[in-house]
Amino acid sequence: MLQPRLALRAIQLPYRALSLVASRPYSSAIQESNPPPADESSSSASFDPSIAFAPPPTRDEAGVQLRTYTPRTPGIRHLRRPINDHLWKGRPVHKLTFPKRGQAKGGRNNTGRVTVRHRGGGHKRRIRIVDFERRAPGPHVVERVEHDPGRTAHIALVRSKDTNQLSYILAAEGMRAGDVVQSYMSGIPEDLWKSMGGVVDPGVLAARTAWRGNCLPLHMIPIGTLIYNVGLRPGKGGQLCRSAGTFATVVAKGGESPQKDNAVETDADGQAEEKKPLTQREKQKLERAMQHVTIRLQSGEVRLIHKDCCATIGVASNPNYQYTQIGKAGRSRWLNIRPTVRGLAMNAADHPHGGGRGKSKGNVDPKSPWGLPAKSGYKTRPKWRVNKAVVVPRPRNQGKRRRGYN
Repeated sequence: MLQPRLALRAIQLPYRALSLVASRPYSSAIQESNPPPADESSSSASFDPSIAFAPPPTRDEAGVQLRTYTPRTPGIRHLRRPINDHLWKGRPVHKLTFPKRGQAKGGRNNTGRVTVRHRGGGHKRRIRIVDFERRAPGPHVVERVEHDPGRTAHIALVRSKDTNQLSYILAAEGMRAGDVVQSYMSGIPEDLWKSMGGVVDPGVLAARTAWRGNCLPLHMIPIGTLIYNVGLRPGKGGQLCRSAGTFATVVAKGGESPQKDNAVETDADGQAEEKKPLTQREKQKLERAMQHVTIRLQSGEVRLIHKDCCATIGVASNPNYQYTQIGKAGRSRWLNIRPTVRGLAMNAADHPHGGGRGKSKGNVDPKSPWGLPAKSGYKTRPKWRVNKAVVVPRPRNQGKRRRGYN
């Protein structure tokens, strides 16, 4: 990581010259228009909604903190990085990592064929073992927050108060060293049961458990809460909303119990009316709604997730990652990203768009390098891939009009 240049001591030169004093700083920070609030560690003694429920990240450019660098070389003239001074400066815990070796770095599968293009090279890395499932009960203390080279969000090193076991979890925005997080995937603790009098009180349960960084089953999370690291199957770890600054919103939970076939209702005159029995399809739909929770993703897609799947309260850390500017092509090579060549610039034998004189695709529809249609909704519309868990699909084009299209 580039660091600010230190002050140089005065040097005696053989000719008359000015002594070298502290030079200008090598990097500068673009300050936020509104200063962020003071860091406060969450405690279970008092409930503060501003600490427990993390707000969504800011979307305006004025509210983003970025670090710029003095253009001493062309490669850092356009370099922009988010300011994360709270990250750990040392190495990770060695026993929680393993080296990234073999065909995975070059985009090859087990037979040696390239399955993912534009991968190769890159700096030597160690993959961090992140606990996405978080089955271990009891309180865990955040030792530090670290940068993970294999993902855009940050990870937090936590230590269990009961067993002193170390593990990595996906850090939430605003999580700092000293915070206490807990997982309720194994059930409600005994002390929490006693504090509620042995009866589940939804209000008390939400106030005591729905804190930033806590991992809960979806049926225990209040409606309207921002969550990340959402699971897709019971018993498995989180798979959705794991990249930097992503989150989902709990929209609805469950439904009414299925009605009996011969249910009797009374009308306005007080006369009994036999209600029409439910069909088998309606019963299955009601039972499915009872077992699932509806969440809305940032893309606008609405999904049904099983109520026993895991989710973490808050927003994934490092939300300003989207404003990063790499600055030069070499930095992409360090990140294991190889160049991407346009098909238009290739020969006719290498790509369907190649060949011809000048800039011309040969009057053919957009295609992939293997000749499959690449646009016009081919294999991208919901009718081609039906997912029963998707209630409302992701909107196409997001309401924007491109140049040249009506």
